[in-house]
Amino acid sequence: MAPRVHSLLLLVLWTLTAPARPGPEEEGDGGWQRRGAALAAVAEEEHCTVERRADLSYAEFVQHYAFSRPVILQGLTDNSRFRALCSRKRLLASFGDNVIRLSTANTYSYQKVDLLFQEYVEQLHPQDPTSLGNDTLYFFGDNNFTEWASLFQHYIPPPFGLLGTTPAYSFGIAGTGSGVPFHWHGPGFSEVIYGRKRWFLYPPEKTPEFHPNKTTLAWLQDTYPALTPSARPLECTIQAGEVLYFPDRWWHATLNLETSVFISTFLS
Repeated sequence: MAPRVHSLLLLVLWTLTAPARPGPEEEGDGGWQRRGAALAAVAEEEHCTVERRADLSYAEFVQHYAFSRPVILQGLTDNSRFRALCSRKRLLASFGDNVIRLSTANTYSYQKVDLLFQEYVEQLHPQDPTSLGNDTLYFFGDNNFTEWASLFQHYIPPPFGLLGTTPAYSFGIAGTGSGVPFHWHGPGFSEVIYGRKRWFLYPPEKTPEFHPNKTTLAWLQDTYPALTPSARPLECTIQAGEVLYFPDRWWHATLNLETSVFISTFLS
């Protein structure tokens, strides 16, 4: 065989047998981080001030955290199956034609807007720092549990509960720089499936300084830098696969550092 033909044959064989370049899902972000998209100037905190625990027993949880302070749980459940089902491609294939209910991203979430899930996903973009909370629509909660049951049945919640409470899921997807300003409610867990979510938390007796209609991004840029060390909240960025527990009536605000998929288990 002539050398040139032999080389061409080897090239063809290598092309056919070489592994395909990984797509977005295989790269670990589920296809949610769109290539070439402009990112908002959002960073993680300098120091995480919420404790991380990878070996927490239920007795320790009740004694040290359940009623007194937040904690980040690691490795207590394996939600790899649920994570795979939450890729952008799979969610659009399964739920693209579903109508979802969006809330405004302010403290009280007054306004509700219905939209096709596919339209919402395709319109995800970094948060405009100048936009007000009531101008920003956010998919979190208000889930139709009958329509989303085929997905939720694969989620494994944290193994810790509180006496007299019933768990309820709240699923969400949001773009870079989005989030919900300070508010409070009952205790719960929040797990990041894809992306990163930065949390800011104050105990019930310490009301934060904030405007209920300003976004968390605006608060971070305008108010946070002027806070004295003693006035700053507990804060930490929750990575994919981690779960944050927040006690009853703790003030908290959230900020998605990139397009994020997340699910909360509220204990009510």
